[in-house]
Amino acid sequence: MAFVRSHFSSALAAALIALAPAAAHADKARDTLVYASDTEAENVGPYHNNVREGVIIARHAFDNLIFHDLATGKYQPQLATSWTWVDPQTLDLTIRKGVTFHNGDPLTADDVVFTLNWAVSPEAKVVTKQNVAWIKSAEKIGDDKVRIHLNGPFPAAIEYLSGPVVIYPQKYFEKVGLDGFAKAPIGSGPYKITAVTPGKGVTMEKNTNYWKDSPLGQPSIGKLVFRIIPDQETQLAELMTGGVDWIWRVQADQAKQLEAAPNLTVLAAETMRVGFLQLDAQGASPGSEPLKDPRVRQAIAYAIDRKAMLDNLVRGGARIMNSACFIDQFGCTDKGVPRYDYDPAKAKKLLAEAGYPNGFSIDLYAYREREYAEAVIGYLDAVGIKAKLNFLKYAAMRELSRANKTPITFQTWGSFSVADASAFTGVWFKGDADDRARDQQVTDMLKKADTTVETEARLAAYAEALKVIAERAYLVPLFSYSSNYAFTKDLEFSAQPDELPRFFTARWK
Repeated sequence: MAFVRSHFSSALAAALIALAPAAAHADKARDTLVYASDTEAENVGPYHNNVREGVIIARHAFDNLIFHDLATGKYQPQLATSWTWVDPQTLDLTIRKGVTFHNGDPLTADDVVFTLNWAVSPEAKVVTKQNVAWIKSAEKIGDDKVRIHLNGPFPAAIEYLSGPVVIYPQKYFEKVGLDGFAKAPIGSGPYKITAVTPGKGVTMEKNTNYWKDSPLGQPSIGKLVFRIIPDQETQLAELMTGGVDWIWRVQADQAKQLEAAPNLTVLAAETMRVGFLQLDAQGASPGSEPLKDPRVRQAIAYAIDRKAMLDNLVRGGARIMNSACFIDQFGCTDKGVPRYDYDPAKAKKLLAEAGYPNGFSIDLYAYREREYAEAVIGYLDAVGIKAKLNFLKYAAMRELSRANKTPITFQTWGSFSVADASAFTGVWFKGDADDRARDQQVTDMLKKADTTVETEARLAAYAEALKVIAERAYLVPLFSYSSNYAFTKDLEFSAQPDELPRFFTARWK
């Protein structure tokens, strides 16, 4: 039984495609790439945002200390020209000279030290603490030398320095404060943020003074305009008629139809994003008492036909996930992890054993891909669990979850594109705001895995923790996300598996 459906109108698709030959994308002439997405970045400051749209903006406006070359898998110098491990808890970096922030201030070792120390301070209130929690402090040990002290061994430090950890300008930030920085952020990246309009979007212009040796290369397109368009049919209409140049997360059936449009390019690529159900195992949310029983949580896992959802809704190279991480991250494995293949009879049996032979009613919260959440609700209904959908914006849903008010939450997580299992498990199971299991044994196991230096021992530690998480069914992994992109044929664009469209490498044909 497949509880899947599409909301896209074939008639609308045909009408839009008929318009395509006459549609004029004027933005190439204006050297302006207009891209659209359905979600607003809650804060353009990278440390106070954890939605993908904000991560994308951050990668264009800010620089990292280290660059991760996805093509080779190697780490290369970026703002740091070199780095050396003094010991497993001490990392020394040499900071590049000649880099300026968008306001003309030179980027120095002082900015690096300020940013890292501020990010780990209580007043910073960083949204995703996992990204910086491994840092104890930073100090300047020479004119262009910075020493990072770690809270403990953390082999993934270099990966984080190449991703979510970016550098702020100290003087400007101290002048405008957190709120002022959110309204007019300053970085050193290939694009400058020139306007932030709440509810509308963000405008960026090419940084013509971007430092010439950056591994990101020099930006080609003059201006980037990010538009927030919540409705996907409106996005499609705007794309077909020239209002926008690039959209993504296009439903699979829509993408297939758009291939007939002569003025568009359509491509699909798997991403690191994983969709999953987070279950309130503590029973702290209203109506979540049944979830305290692991048999109920396991029944929910058995009730969902993930393959049918993958085949009918997600498609495009996505894969079923069995562990609480993205399978290609370092440390992620599904070997030895319990599998919850679709088995509604077993789900009903477990519910009966737990004292719910007739099921129960419960609330399910979601913030994107409504059709995915509706499919899950259909599967739960088939085994007797009556789930009511509460569809909210992400920030609102996240705050309700952190306040223990969401029994079941349809979450997605792209790990900030960090290719290490700690970027997934550390957020959801290490006792921070998003941990709904609060299992101290699991937390301790993950802390061991995060800080184990020897590779094989680290892999074994993650495998042990992931097995326990799955056995106790604290969350139900569903699948990786495949992103379908559609954009004007005037644009030269390539997708990467880390779900980070790199418009700084795009160019007009």
